[in-house]
Amino acid sequence: MAIIETLYGPVNNHFINKLSKIKLLVCDVDGIFSDGSIYMGNDGEELKAFHTLDGYGVKSMLEIGIDVAIVTGRKSAIVENRMSALGVSLIIQGEEDKKTAVQKLKAGLNLKKENIASMGDDMPDVGMFEHSNVSISVPNGHPYVKSVAEYITRTAGGAGAVREICDLILFANNKLNRIYGSSV
Repeated sequence: MAIIETLYGPVNNHFINKLSKIKLLVCDVDGIFSDGSIYMGNDGEELKAFHTLDGYGVKSMLEIGIDVAIVTGRKSAIVENRMSALGVSLIIQGEEDKKTAVQKLKAGLNLKKENIASMGDDMPDVGMFEHSNVSISVPNGHPYVKSVAEYITRTAGGAGAVREICDLILFANNKLNRIYGSSV
């Protein structure tokens, strides 16, 4: 198989071709948009860190007409606020059955499996892969999840892994390295 050189290193041409058909990127939050750490204050306050690289990648995807969805087992106002600020409207929180969530997104958006990519790092995320043509994990993901994912990002979760996938999808659609708005 042919190998294509990207900003993130060599990538299989077959994988790039699959990315060119993506119309929906579904992501977990903890371990994908964040490093998986949850900071809890004495009063129950929860904090998460999000990387601006990921935010710009999401905004770029939305700008070219590719939807981004969040499916997470936890509920958090932080996630709602961050994703809403990026323009993400497909936010499913408190859903532990991620397989069914992706199936509903697929049906609701009238998409085929070939149009969906999903990113996850832990066991509950494996169900998303069943309804996705492209399954992605991160280097700091659970070993089993990495073993069943088609692609492991070179960038860690919480450090720009979502941006890596967004950039590869933009690359596959000949839209990489264009300016899609302000930084976030």
